[in-house]
Amino acid sequence: MQLAKKASSSFKKVSLDSSSLAEPLTKLGAIFLGNLLCSIAFNGFFIPNQLISGGTGGIAIMTYYLTEIPTGLVVFLLNLPLFFVGAKIIDKKFTIYSFISMITLSSLLGLTADIHKYIEIDDLLLASIFGGILNGVGMGLMFRNKVSQGGLDIVAAIFRKKFNMNVGTVLMGVNTIIVASSSILFGLKPAMYTIIALYIAYQIVDKVQKGLDTKKTVVIISKNSEKLAKEIIGNLKRGVTFLNGEGAYNNDNKKIIYCTVMSTQVGKLKDIVEKIDSDAFITINDVEEVKGKGFKDIGI
Repeated sequence: MQLAKKASSSFKKVSLDSSSLAEPLTKLGAIFLGNLLCSIAFNGFFIPNQLISGGTGGIAIMTYYLTEIPTGLVVFLLNLPLFFVGAKIIDKKFTIYSFISMITLSSLLGLTADIHKYIEIDDLLLASIFGGILNGVGMGLMFRNKVSQGGLDIVAAIFRKKFNMNVGTVLMGVNTIIVASSSILFGLKPAMYTIIALYIAYQIVDKVQKGLDTKKTVVIISKNSEKLAKEIIGNLKRGVTFLNGEGAYNNDNKKIIYCTVMSTQVGKLKDIVEKIDSDAFITINDVEEVKGKGFKDIGI
């Protein structure tokens, strides 16, 4: 009996240790892969075609064009003061991982400096599109795992925490100002193509961060609310809340169903409603973010 208890406690300890180890390994993996994609976007697509990018990376590229100071070094120096702000306002763990990410980005920018020799693209539009895609996927992977590259990503995380604004929206707004400034130095044409690259990147950021399977809120008014609720809970495995309502026309009391489902479950939900009460009134709306049991956190 005692041996069984010891074995059980040892098993629990091993499980706990492995689960606690999984999070940092996932974050570090996202940091490496995300920054590798961003470095390839910078050195393979942006810099050879004199595109700017945004954030501290964009400022670093502008500095490189003017002084030939390595982009990795400039990124490092620009990021240092922002980490102190991030540690105070956002989260120390987030800031530590972002610092590791910044070091990784600086290193990978140096290691991939000559990658443009293997990616010969003379078309500015293609460079903008594919550079934007790589940059967006890289940043999105990190945001989804609650890490960033530092710099303006920290500013975007602060805006998300304080004002619930999309990370991509904040970054697009701030970086448009940076790119507009670059047009004074390098002309309007590269700046316009850079804006295309940024728009693509930050659309991808929001898609990767939220995931491909979006969420929907559903409101159903039916005379068979309780039966519908049981079917939704049983078949879709989603929680249901009853809201007390009153019809304005005949003043009858109703139980209104409120629930949140994945977009892939909407078709099945409609079938359930049609089967039980074809006269039910149903509204379905997109959801920006869901936090709670049964739904994954989207990260930053």
